[in-house]
Amino acid sequence: MIRAAGLLAILAAALPGSATAAAGVDAEIGTWRLTCALDRMTDRTACTLLHQRPVERSEPGRPSLALEITDRGGRLVPVVALRGLTLESASRGLLALAGTAQLRFPPHPMVEMPCGLEGRSLVCAPRPEDAARAERELAEADRVLVRLVGPGGGASTAEPVELPLAGTREAMARYRQHVPPGTAPPEPPGLDARELLLRLRQFFGF
Repeated sequence: MIRAAGLLAILAAALPGSATAAAGVDAEIGTWRLTCALDRMTDRTACTLLHQRPVERSEPGRPSLALEITDRGGRLVPVVALRGLTLESASRGLLALAGTAQLRFPPHPMVEMPCGLEGRSLVCAPRPEDAARAERELAEADRVLVRLVGPGGGASTAEPVELPLAGTREAMARYRQHVPPGTAPPEPPGLDARELLLRLRQFFGF
């Protein structure tokens, strides 16, 4: 009876509607923080895997951007993102016009990641042809160099930000436990250039 009761408790904890699943996840893994929450309307788990240090410190009118690991086309790749653009962060939206995030996992060559708007988020992500390489180098690296270039960013000769990396492979595995391949929600549609300019004009009030 005791063994049966223990088995039932384990099975109950694994069910999507259980209290354990609904409680979500908030864990530190090396230099990363994994947070997951269950959407009880869709029974889909949404996870965010962020580096614990920002890419840039926030300043008035320039909120910090974060280094994330996210599912793009079935691969776990690094992205530089600012979620939920607001009036305060309108200047960051300029990166979506012609901005680029440069990433390098030494000693490998640099990867250029074009920036764009996805819904109300600014996201700089690897091109599809660079995704496999970015995923592989990310898992193996002990540090990453990041530089933002273009409107709302900096110059192409600016000193890059260096972030230490630890526990990355474990963090990616933990993310995959909650978001298996093919289950990540699609990225929100971006904006065309005309709509982007209109929104930026509204942000700045002119």
